[in-house]
Amino acid sequence: MNLIQRLCSRLQNHPKRVVFPEGNDPRILQAARLYATRRMGIPILLGDRTHIRINAARLNLSLDGIRVINPEESEDMPDYIVKFKGYQRFRDIGEGETVEYLRNPNYFAAMMLVTGAADAMVSGATTGAASGLRPIFQIVPRQEGVKTISSMLILEKEDPARGVNGTLFLADCAVIPEPNVEQLADIAYTTGLLANHLTGVAARVAMLAYTTKSISPKTHPSIARIKAACALVQERVHDMDPQCVFVDGELQVDAALDPFAAESKAVSSDVAGRANVLVFPDLNAANIAAKLVQVVADIPAYGQVLTGLAKPVAEISRGASAHDILGTAVLVAAQAVDRKYLYPEAGPQRAN
Repeated sequence: MNLIQRLCSRLQNHPKRVVFPEGNDPRILQAARLYATRRMGIPILLGDRTHIRINAARLNLSLDGIRVINPEESEDMPDYIVKFKGYQRFRDIGEGETVEYLRNPNYFAAMMLVTGAADAMVSGATTGAASGLRPIFQIVPRQEGVKTISSMLILEKEDPARGVNGTLFLADCAVIPEPNVEQLADIAYTTGLLANHLTGVAARVAMLAYTTKSISPKTHPSIARIKAACALVQERVHDMDPQCVFVDGELQVDAALDPFAAESKAVSSDVAGRANVLVFPDLNAANIAAKLVQVVADIPAYGQVLTGLAKPVAEISRGASAHDILGTAVLVAAQAVDRKYLYPEAGPQRAN
């Protein structure tokens, strides 16, 4: 049973509400129907009710168990207007402009999330990344003690020898083009914590580079940055008791994933050869690697799940299928479930 399947069964016992700002999109309708049918919670579709009903009928999909909200007609709009104007960046705008913001389903969905009207959010099906991320960054607070918002892509392959029973977590594939030392450390830390939450096993975070444990006196600045970020994360997770995140770097990807390669390069750690979280040095490397394995190896991918936020949010690709969207919805919904309920059989947290 892969990770998505395991999380589906957990959500049936702990259902969550997922809001989709682009409720009229056929792929969203299909994913929402599957989410509701499998009794994982209530999908919330935002948009014109009539258009959503017409599109659902064209697809021969029932809207039973699915909530449909037109932001303009919502009884929550007056409360959201007050709360919206409470944000520093929006304090000086007029009520008319506030209403215009909240008529935008992405802003309305973000308000539903922060007010507890939804447990998780999935956006991006029909909007560019900049437009979809802006409301999230402006409204949803950051995780405590974290300054950086980044993203995580989940790859699932039927290969028990890799990652967590074939599941690998990749970061940051969508947000920060050239992370500095502190941002890279935040990316590794938040991705490791979320991977641990979703899988119930210790996150083994490999900070990737084009070298493995370089000792050259003329270290390239990019390698020096990775080394410094790795040291920051190791210090940050050192006092976790019991430990749920291990970090090592800099590592080439073969030394991170292949025990033989790690041994041949004389690298021995809790991460080398058995990493389940891969942190890339920059967005170019991460995005290229992620797209390459999806296209060439045809490996299912889910996300991007945003990390560093206090609430579960995903920003999907405009090319995502209904299957991709469903898997991503499962991931963010499961993120909203307390880990002790996701994995009650695990007992106290331990490193596996």
